[in-house]
Amino acid sequence: MKKRALISVSDKRNVVDFAKELNNLGYEIISTGGTLKTLRDAGLPAIPVSDVTKFDEILDGRVKTLHPSIHAGLLAKRENTQHLEQLQSQDITPIDLVVVNLYPFKQTIEKEGVTETDAIENIDIGGPTMLRSAAKNFYDVTVIVDPNDYAEIVSQLKENKLDIATKKRLAAKVFRHTAHYDAMISQYFLTLTGEKDPETLTFSYEKVQSLRYGENPHQQAAFYKEPVVHDASLANAEQLHGKELSFNNIQDANAALEIVLEFNQAAAVAVKHMNPCGVGIGSSISDAYRKAYEADPISIFGGIVALNREVDLQTAEQLKDIFLEIVIAPSFSEQALELLTQKKNIRLLKISMDQGESSSNQKVVSVAGGVLVQDKDKGTVTNDDLTIPTKRHPNEQELTDLLFAWKVVKHVKSNAIVIAKKDRTLGVGAGQMNRVGAAKIALDQAFDQTNGAVMASDAFFPMPDTVEEAAKAGITAIIQPGGSKRDDDSVKACDEHGIAMVFTGLRHFKH
Repeated sequence: MKKRALISVSDKRNVVDFAKELNNLGYEIISTGGTLKTLRDAGLPAIPVSDVTKFDEILDGRVKTLHPSIHAGLLAKRENTQHLEQLQSQDITPIDLVVVNLYPFKQTIEKEGVTETDAIENIDIGGPTMLRSAAKNFYDVTVIVDPNDYAEIVSQLKENKLDIATKKRLAAKVFRHTAHYDAMISQYFLTLTGEKDPETLTFSYEKVQSLRYGENPHQQAAFYKEPVVHDASLANAEQLHGKELSFNNIQDANAALEIVLEFNQAAAVAVKHMNPCGVGIGSSISDAYRKAYEADPISIFGGIVALNREVDLQTAEQLKDIFLEIVIAPSFSEQALELLTQKKNIRLLKISMDQGESSSNQKVVSVAGGVLVQDKDKGTVTNDDLTIPTKRHPNEQELTDLLFAWKVVKHVKSNAIVIAKKDRTLGVGAGQMNRVGAAKIALDQAFDQTNGAVMASDAFFPMPDTVEEAAKAGITAIIQPGGSKRDDDSVKACDEHGIAMVFTGLRHFKH
């Protein structure tokens, strides 16, 4: 019996050449709509699906392949005599090979100004149904969803080597593809309806690259991205120079990017192990980088630097003086690029700093047997949000420094303390088990620069001991969320030492 192939594709890359090979191998081809026209225009004897179903396409093409003549041909088990007898009694021919890919839902919702109607009309119904039918019956039906698989399948068909292992692998790829497709639609409707905490939650990601290993050499790893990413993201980075990013590079680079996006002024952020070791803002990007470097010239070595302005030659000359793993910026001048690419081991990433609407405003963290899901921490404060419980109020410079330090401490692992003065950090205490311990680390790092500096804390002070340490070091103003039952103790300690304290009413725990 002549073999039959069904071809109906949205992505028409190489489909004509593939169909010609099938035709030469003796396959009878049935097809639909635009694919049928493409094949016939190429001189191929393709048969309309309506000739098989004896039913014309209706509802503007919404119904064309949803018919027993198609799905019985896909689902019938060839070794099942009863199945074959039923096909014969209904005059249905088995379909041996299916080539289908789906309406471009992702490409549609990526378009600026896409309407709900456009999105809905690009939800494929018949395509996923055919793919799932064929994939379920992979012992008897070969199913191809990816044009990149055409050449391999043609080669195996010519050599009569298309085995069950290959057909099973293709079927598995189909189920991943349809699951990914449905997940994108599900996420689109979650956004559309504004639903929170749905009864089931489905995420889907697209592979960016395999990684050499994870945090350690014995851990396998890969980098995946959300299907639609509009905002500033490592997933949209253009690598201009250097070797592939590692798992730890990506983690650190993401941390640096998130911090630098907090600032409208020219800003530079240096990160080690996902914590900032130096942050500076300035009148120019070279000025901002100088301040970030001076904040901790030891820890920045081998770190990641993110800048929110174009890297010019002056900044590049500063960057080349030490070993850096990665430099992130929205652009690099021609001279800066020429200079920095002379360093073999530096990676240069170009990332737009425009913050569009992300496809997801949620953060997902894996735990044993599940995930935790929460909104991303986009909380910010302005002068109007602040309350001042102390007798002394911060002066204008202190207030500027406090708001600067608050933006930084938001991105430091808890318990977190940041010491800052005049547009740069002086010390960072990160990830400590008690708050006063974090303060001592930050103050020690700031060394003899703490007189007249400010302190930021990511959460409230449960005791006045942190204030006492700040007073010893000459800190003149503190910003913290407030909200402890013992706030009065810390306020009293501040009053005793002439320190201004500011409450934000907003906490920034980061675990």
